[in-house]
Amino acid sequence: MTSSNEASVSHAKRAVEPRAAVRTLTATQLVVGGAILAVVVVAVFFRFFQTQVRWAIVEPADWGHTLLVPFIAGYFVYLRRDEIAAAPWKSSWVGFPIMLLGIAGFIGAAFGPSWFVVHHNAQGIALGVTLFGLAFAICGWRVTKLLIFPLCYFIVFGQSVTDRLLQLVTERMQDWSAIGAGAMLTLCGIDADRSGNVISVYVDGEARQLNVAEACSGMRMLVAFLALGVAIAYTGLTGFWRRAMLVVSGFPVALFVNMLRVFTLGVLSLWNADFATGDFHSFIGLLWLVPALLAYLGIMWFLNHIVVDAGQAANVGAKNTASQASVKSNGGKHAS
Repeated sequence: MTSSNEASVSHAKRAVEPRAAVRTLTATQLVVGGAILAVVVVAVFFRFFQTQVRWAIVEPADWGHTLLVPFIAGYFVYLRRDEIAAAPWKSSWVGFPIMLLGIAGFIGAAFGPSWFVVHHNAQGIALGVTLFGLAFAICGWRVTKLLIFPLCYFIVFGQSVTDRLLQLVTERMQDWSAIGAGAMLTLCGIDADRSGNVISVYVDGEARQLNVAEACSGMRMLVAFLALGVAIAYTGLTGFWRRAMLVVSGFPVALFVNMLRVFTLGVLSLWNADFATGDFHSFIGLLWLVPALLAYLGIMWFLNHIVVDAGQAANVGAKNTASQASVKSNGGKHAS
């Protein structure tokens, strides 16, 4: 019996060792292959990445967050690593025409004739189509559907939004920011009036004008807030409605914080008109991002602890029913 058991144990070890080697080799191949694919994608779409990085460095207050978005998207993939590893990987030829379509769209948008070339966001969309097709071709649909959200997050928030798209909302936010900041200055007893998007603060009868330009509209802050809100909602909340409420709250939070930013510049202009311009103007914008982030986290706490969705209510009701049934059962046993 002993020799038989030893033989079976030895056979089991021999059976396990090759499998472990295969798994290690497969993991290494995936890492190396992924690195090679990343290099190839960056090389093919170099024009897009170069432009995006330049804008993020030149305008960090507006687009600096785009440099963090790829890492956040990668973290989303990491969170679902077990599901991705467990899903069957099966390559599909359907992904190749999708990938070629994305590459063709990028070439046309970046290097085509002047009548065909469009703005930066078209190149970003072409990149997204290519990445989707690449994942579909290599991994198959079951793995790709787990990657759709990280891919969409990367494409939507990982690129600067061109002015022609921003202007659809920017003008309205300019008006709201100017109206709100002007009202705050008046309520604080500061001699100020508003004409359109220009706020005049009077010091000893001298008017110091604060122009709420497109850059001060808060639209770009809103884009960063939406990126932050989606990331926090995805990782810190459960339930569709609570996630949606947190993301939507980015609109009023960004607008109110921008009003406070313009109000702060108006107050500072009482001492020095230069405070409302130049680098100090950008510094105030960055400074107000801290309380804005705290407000966002406060909303998340409120949604987590106060707002209960239907699924949670059902679970709580089931637990209470089970608890009551258990108490009655124990009471009956004691009575008997």
